[in-house]
Amino acid sequence: MSQPETRTLATPGAVLTYDVRPGDGPLLVLVGSPMQAEGFATLAGHFPDRTVVTYDPRGIARSERTDGVIESTPDEHADDIAAVIAEVSDGGPVDVFGSSGGAVNTLALVARHPALVRTLVAHEPPSLPVLPDRETATAATVDIHETYQKSGMGPAMVKFFLLTGAKGEIPAGFADQPAPDPAQFGLPAEDSGDRADPLLGQNLMSCTHYEFDFGALRAAPTRIVVAVGAESVGELAHRGGEGVAARLGTEAVTFPSHHGGFLGGEFGMTGDPDGFAAALREALR
Repeated sequence: MSQPETRTLATPGAVLTYDVRPGDGPLLVLVGSPMQAEGFATLAGHFPDRTVVTYDPRGIARSERTDGVIESTPDEHADDIAAVIAEVSDGGPVDVFGSSGGAVNTLALVARHPALVRTLVAHEPPSLPVLPDRETATAATVDIHETYQKSGMGPAMVKFFLLTGAKGEIPAGFADQPAPDPAQFGLPAEDSGDRADPLLGQNLMSCTHYEFDFGALRAAPTRIVVAVGAESVGELAHRGGEGVAARLGTEAVTFPSHHGGFLGGEFGMTGDPDGFAAALREALR
């Protein structure tokens, strides 16, 4: 695959940085959130027959917000992705893969800009409104946000790990359980004072609480495939994917590995990138 070409694009409230890996085949756009473009390096390498586009969402890594706002919304991200697609495509619809918060943002993209996307594979969207335990899961998420605002990143991330790794429905009082020492997770216990963390400060609440326009999604010409991980059964994002698929009248497709199954060592994490890429290729077929 060719070396990526890095470009920038000004959108309302932000200057986005994105990478284009030229290929002979159709466009494939890979979207994460709050993960930046570098997390898709391994996955992009599995598609040398396509032109692959990745980007840093607004406020994250190389993409700066210019409006002074900290929190981003899925609708803002959706419009940003639409702007990038308009820059790199020939006007025809493209294929899109979105994972985690990127799945939420690309579902919003299809609802807002349906003509831009031919096939969307939405992998494990952490959507609280579609869960049967939405009230207790929402209370736990609000507690994470409040802990971050009060005590900083370390204590909040511990609670985030506990919530996202929990198997099954979130019980009442989940947020009240004692949290482990952040040091046990290699996290700082002291508060740096920063409140613009890409996950905790910018996207946690707006992403997980986002209400999808399922009417628009069902009416869109886009073929939507919702994917979940084979190793993440029972976890919040896996269940979110199942809930979204049910609301769309489909069934979720199982991909290899876990929530970060496409990773090949990025950020010190490895899934099953070979198997994941093969499953993605099949889903896009």
